[in-house]
Amino acid sequence: MSNYKKYGVPFYGAAFVPRNAFGSEHKHEEEEEEDDYVLFCGGGGEGRSGIPNALVISMFDRASDTLDDQPVSKLGTDDNLPYRMAVHPGGEGVICSLPKSCRWFEWETTKNENVSTLSLKQSEKVLYELEHIGQQLAVTFSHDGSLLALGGEDGKLRAFKWPSMESLVDVPDAHTSIKNLDFSPDGKFLVSVGSGGPGRVWDLSSSTFKASLPKEKDEVFGFCRFSQNHVNDQVLYVTAKRDRGGSIVKWNTTTWKRISSKHIVRDPISAFDVSDDGKFLAIGTAEGDVFILNAISMKVHTAVKKAHLGLVTALAFSHDSRALASASWDSSGRVTQIKETKKNRLNIWIILFIILLAAALYYAKTEGLLL
Repeated sequence: MSNYKKYGVPFYGAAFVPRNAFGSEHKHEEEEEEDDYVLFCGGGGEGRSGIPNALVISMFDRASDTLDDQPVSKLGTDDNLPYRMAVHPGGEGVICSLPKSCRWFEWETTKNENVSTLSLKQSEKVLYELEHIGQQLAVTFSHDGSLLALGGEDGKLRAFKWPSMESLVDVPDAHTSIKNLDFSPDGKFLVSVGSGGPGRVWDLSSSTFKASLPKEKDEVFGFCRFSQNHVNDQVLYVTAKRDRGGSIVKWNTTTWKRISSKHIVRDPISAFDVSDDGKFLAIGTAEGDVFILNAISMKVHTAVKKAHLGLVTALAFSHDSRALASASWDSSGRVTQIKETKKNRLNIWIILFIILLAAALYYAKTEGLLL
């Protein structure tokens, strides 16, 4: 499969590289809009397993639907496993969660015969506030890149202004252990979910706890993502595991009450993302399946059964919401393009035909043209 490749590194993170990562001075003539750089992170951890820890950049060509066989670049991180990462949306670089601290990496471009190649290098910039803080299980930037949040294995929640690292939130016991975080599109709120217990909403303007997102029955929350619906109202999605499988819960971001809950799959949801345009949701499962859903109907738009041989560890939509990167601990990466469905257009034409037919029959009847 041309859009599926193995790179010899168990992956735990995936992201599309912002096009501005090259910088204005390195915009090269050869770069086509159909080409995407995809960043994966992972490894074998500490020890002598022989499996490297690395940040891997690969190229995806949309026209041929092909992910490169060999990485564009690969940066080793020695014994430090890059378990989580967040790519700055402004193209500044990447922050990685390592076992004991977080490190900042910067984009680097090299030009050869008018062709620029993208790679990463460890920055000289040290994030002292993130040294010796233990394993972080969640790392994310706000949509405009002005805020950074981290959630620890120890349950501590941190949020900062970026790049000043001025502290906004510092809660030692936000959860038993933090699983996932996300900022609202307007940067006013931060949501966190952890192992057991309810989800929590934090007001960043006052740096205080705002609301609780209670569980129902046997639910266990896994991932959280803000989005905007078709009328630009903010909504919040939270994945939940129950005895019968994986569900997605939708929340009102004014009242912080549940709007709906939809059972999606029988297997546990192991990865989740929402497209920037708000039209699609994506889930990965413990069985290696990937599903792209219509955000309004919650129906499956695209299904890739056995997209990976192992558990899906990460999902990331492209910035134009037309492609989805997925990663697995089986050392594989995949990019799935999202095709426009003509089903809705067909339904509209059918409805219009029925309306016109009904109008014609009514006219014929009133004019006495029908017996």
